[in-house]
Amino acid sequence: MSAPTSTMPHVMAVYGRTPLAFERGEGVRLYSTDGEAYLDCVAGIATNGLGHANPVLVEALTKQAQKLWHVSNIYRIPEQEALATRLTETSFADVVFFGNSGAEAVECALKTARKYHAASGNPERSEIIGFEGAFHGRTYATINAAGNDSYIDGFGPRLPGYVQARFGDWDDVRAKIGPNTAAVIIEPVQGEGGARSLTPAQLVELRTICSDAGILLIYDEIQCGMGRTGKLYAYEWAAGSEPDIMCIAKALGGGFPIGACLSTHEAAKGMVVGAHGSTFGGNPLAMAVGMAAFDEIAKPALLDNVTKVSGYLRQQLEGLKDRYPDVVLDIRGKGLLVGIKMGPNNRDFMALAREQKLLIAGGGDNCVRLLPPLNITVEEAQEAVEKFEAACKAAQAKAAVS
Repeated sequence: MSAPTSTMPHVMAVYGRTPLAFERGEGVRLYSTDGEAYLDCVAGIATNGLGHANPVLVEALTKQAQKLWHVSNIYRIPEQEALATRLTETSFADVVFFGNSGAEAVECALKTARKYHAASGNPERSEIIGFEGAFHGRTYATINAAGNDSYIDGFGPRLPGYVQARFGDWDDVRAKIGPNTAAVIIEPVQGEGGARSLTPAQLVELRTICSDAGILLIYDEIQCGMGRTGKLYAYEWAAGSEPDIMCIAKALGGGFPIGACLSTHEAAKGMVVGAHGSTFGGNPLAMAVGMAAFDEIAKPALLDNVTKVSGYLRQQLEGLKDRYPDVVLDIRGKGLLVGIKMGPNNRDFMALAREQKLLIAGGGDNCVRLLPPLNITVEEAQEAVEKFEAACKAAQAKAAVS
């Protein structure tokens, strides 16, 4: 096994690393440096949407790497224009800004919203309403937008202009909207916050609230977008809920660092030359991989697979909930963003799952998450359930002894 964090003296110790290291992957499998095979239901935290070493992505990366990696956004980048066209043709959006991560996509969204009001003659409208339990990234602005104390404490004063409402409480949102409000930012399905999903009716109501107040609606679909819920974008489950701005990343690159901020022409009217930028964002190498990943994820057969496998998983997990009521308390999420609220400590349960050679992610509200590749088969999902049940049995036995 790989050395624990304490023996990595030259790496900043900001991660609570599991003592595992992997040397290769194939599909839904990861192979550790000590030769063990694991079923990967983390997928780089919903990032390896097409699994490991996907041949389509490998081919796209290899071909582009032999031609051109990086130039600069002072030139036209045809691959960037091609991917932007794919994204806008399949969404509400008219324009796209490319960065390298989800956090950068959110940063662009926040700036776009404020610039919109400044360009409209209302520069005082700069306040952003977020939600408790949210996660939008680790930059200074994004941690303030989410408002999680554990991510903000120790980094100096909180940034002004960010407030949080209760998740799904639209009366609280209405109470917080004022003359200085610029936008609302929300995840249609929370990831880190405990896999809580908004209903279509809730999304439509929030859209109406924002429209009536003259403020912008921003969706953070970094984790729940790109096919994760069974539709290309999670907001598509609710007709009439389209945002003004949306952030995507993670599966967009299939594991390659890409983030994108999508916007309508109107919402982006303040983003003129010089208003924003990125050195690496949208370079030819990233765009080639992004186009290949997008084209695979957008295929109806893959989205149908997400619906089929997620339905199977939910049915099976509900059975585990019935058989292990002290271990599995609730099943949450949407599509292949599956949250399971645990009775035992979620970190302890993750360790028990690893003993069964199953990799799962943690989450807020004492949840664990199953975030497998979108092309996972029913047979592989069945294997995941069997390993998960073995971990449940181990947790139950451990609780009986203690």
